[in-house]
Amino acid sequence: MKKSSLVIFLCATLVSCTGNSQKELKRYQIKSGIVKYESTINGKVLGSTMSGSGTETISFKDWGAIELKDEKSTQTTKTKIFSQKKEEIKQTHIVNKLDNGEWFTVDFDNKEIIAQRSLPMDMIAAFHPNADAGDVGRDMIKDLNGKMIGEEDYMGYKCEIWEAMGVKQWVYKHFTLKIESTVMGITTAKKATSIQFDINVPDAHFKLPDFPIKETANFFSNEAFDEDMDMESIDEDMDKLSKLSFNEWKKMALADKEDEEMQNMSEKELREMYDMIQKMVKMRKGK
Repeated sequence: MKKSSLVIFLCATLVSCTGNSQKELKRYQIKSGIVKYESTINGKVLGSTMSGSGTETISFKDWGAIELKDEKSTQTTKTKIFSQKKEEIKQTHIVNKLDNGEWFTVDFDNKEIIAQRSLPMDMIAAFHPNADAGDVGRDMIKDLNGKMIGEEDYMGYKCEIWEAMGVKQWVYKHFTLKIESTVMGITTAKKATSIQFDINVPDAHFKLPDFPIKETANFFSNEAFDEDMDMESIDEDMDKLSKLSFNEWKKMALADKEDEEMQNMSEKELREMYDMIQKMVKMRKGK
């Protein structure tokens, strides 16, 4: 993402004033682990039938401050228009790594690694510098009308079951072990099949491919704002942001055509980001 939008600029200034470094970024209440998952997707939408499966491995240590996700999946889409039939098979390999707020995405097609700051982690550091990221995430789910609907044992771990926006998650100490959702006729599910917690995770589990690293604009760096800006100016910008409608914010957020991450967001994802930012602005203004 780029620095051009007001929201990104605002987040940068807020981080500069509150501090975006924590002695220990605690995302989970589990120190380390290796968890393997199996996933499925099935359903019909707009005349197409979708089916697929995949695997994922999450390795983490230091309470989730360092984490690597390696996901592989195959999805088949069958479309029938009148007498014409079309079948498309898509194979995907996604590797992401979080390292104390730095986010790395492996681009296997171009054989490079995209590096940037993690927006969620930096926003949490900005607004909740002394809180566990997992606790803040749970509070955000509540703010989005999510709720805990029960508890259930999954593979020997007592999980809280959270539901928000049609998605159910089985969560153990802030770590998700199972997900189920049905949206627009498409049912997706991901469940842990192997769980190892509080173990020594070798450094090899966090190694990325030997590709060149491409740094993207870091809107939380000191370059993103005027160091002489005072809190009065920041409050003025926050007030402007709080008055933006979703459509006004969306137009501004999508203005930079080179921002692929933002351009590829769905309407739902944009709305969720807008709602989250508005809630955080209100929290900041309420201090």
